[in-house]
Amino acid sequence: MDGATGFAVSALVNILLSLAGIALSWWVLQNVRLDLFLREPKGIQAKVLYILLSIIFGHGLASFLNDYMSWSQMLGSLFG
Repeated sequence: MDGATGFAVSALVNILLSLAGIALSWWVLQNVRLDLFLREPKGIQAKVLYILLSIIFGHGLASFLNDYMSWSQMLGSLFG
């Protein structure tokens, strides 16, 4: 695989991991009782809060997984 193809595959994996992380975070946050801390739990601001928290947590998860994959590849070059 040449350099350009490798970068394209890496970008695609990063995008898919980010979207999967955001979706997983959204799913998990649906079980969190944030309505106890919100004045209007059914309002638009509450929904935006859930979206923002999903993006933040999903990005953190995706960044960790991307870093972990990168570190694993680096370790492979240490022993290979």
